[in-house]
Order: sequence, then structure tokens, then C-alpha cells
Amino acid sequence: MPVDPHPPMAASLSNQPPRSAASGPTLLAFELATEACSVALLHEGRLLARHEVAPRRHAELALPWADALLAEAGLAKSQIDALAVGIGPGAFTGVRLAIGLVQGIALGLDRPVLPVSTLAALAEPFLAEGPVLAAIDARMGELYLGAFSAGAGGLPEACADALLLPWAAAGPALAGLWMPPDEAARAEPWLGVGSGFAAAEGGWWTPWAARFGRVLPAALPTASAVARIARHGWQAGAAVAAAAIEPVYLRDKVALTTAEQQAARATRGSA
Repeated sequence: MPVDPHPPMAASLSNQPPRSAASGPTLLAFELATEACSVALLHEGRLLARHEVAPRRHAELALPWADALLAEAGLAKSQIDALAVGIGPGAFTGVRLAIGLVQGIALGLDRPVLPVSTLAALAEPFLAEGPVLAAIDARMGELYLGAFSAGAGGLPEACADALLLPWAAAGPALAGLWMPPDEAARAEPWLGVGSGFAAAEGGWWTPWAARFGRVLPAALPTASAVARIARHGWQAGAAVAAAAIEPVYLRDKVALTTAEQQAARATRGSA
């Protein structure tokens, strides 16, 4: 079972041809929940985007990129119909930054916001290949996990609630929740995407490797995927007021204590 460390979504999408789509809303989208800074503009069915792995530079890049995309499309901010944002789970700082930026723009323009799951955005580009398990490394020995299949219009449809699980519990969850052993032989292969598949050197999922057609640990969620999902949300009337947007953290604790860090290092060293 091949492991592809360099999926297409890890690269910038700015110069790729837009997907064919009917003219619809003009959406400005942000996805900042991982090490990737990603901003996209959807206008008249055409996507323009900036996407780059830029740890700790999200606050520096996101707004200038948004302005550049609007300028490239020849649009003023007032022509935006709605904002779209990846609301996590992911890095606390990135999720808070994205929501804060979007709320500020939306309130200033009196525009609504379309919230999108970061795990759904991670899965969305790959759903044509079959069911997708999206996994983001949550640090502290844990993973954010979400399982998706293609629903109406090819949109991500969650197979179960998103979870935050320790590495040791993630593998059994695959078998128990999403891939029942008695169905493994006849079930179509899953695609594994996201940084979580590199966590613990992949040891948490390799016992179930036969159930994956491909694993793409370098895949990252993009604002382009957020915009595509949000377009359907707009059509379904799912836009909400900016003040109503809430982050999805799945975890209350931001970092390990010093003692917990030492214990984690000792555990890794004895493995």
C-alpha cells in the first residue's frame, strides 16, 4: 500500500485552472488551522487562491493575500457576498486568528459567514477516490480525526462525529467506528489524508494499512476547499451572522505541563 508524502494539495493552487462551476456567490475564504496559510476567492465560479506552508506567518500573510486576490479579480471588498472560514479543529492560534479576521471583515461589510469544518476541508479534494479519513496531528500525543464520504454534490458527509483521540486509541477507533472488521474484506479502500498519518511514525494506523488505498500525510486543508464547501452552504441558506461563529477545538488544553512533556519523552524513549 503506497504512501505518498507529496499530494497535489500541498502546492499553491493560484495558477491552476479553475474548476468548472456555474456562476454563484462571491466568497472570500480563509483556512489557517494548520501550518499552511491559505486564502481563496470564489467569484463567478472561478477560484483564485494563495496557499503556502508558512508556520507562524499566518497573521502576516492572510490579509495581504486577501487584498491581492481581490485586486487580481478586479473586485472591491464591498462586492463580497459572504465570508467563509475553516473553524477547526486545528491549532488554537490559527483557528482563533481565522475566525477573528473573518468576523472583522464580515462585521465591517455587514456580510454573513459560512463556517466549514477544517477536517471536511482536508477531506474534500479527495472524495472522488472513495471514503476519506482525515487526520490532523493535534500534538501532545493526540489526533483530530474525521471520516467522510461523498454526499450530495460531492460534498463531504461525515460518517461519524469528529474525535480527539490519543494515538493508542485511534487505531481501535478505526476498526470499531468506521471500518468494522467483518466488513473489511468487501469494503472499498479508504484514503488517509493529513499530518496525523505521520504522527507516531505512522504506528497508530499501520496495523490497518490494508484498508487504505493511499495515505497522504502531507495533505493540508485549503481555503479553496473551504470555498467550494461554503458555496453549497450559501445555496442551502447556511450563512450565519459573524458573531455566531464558534471555533471547534475538541480540546480545552493548549499545551502539556513540563512534567507531562518529560513523561511523554520518557515514553517515546522506551518505545
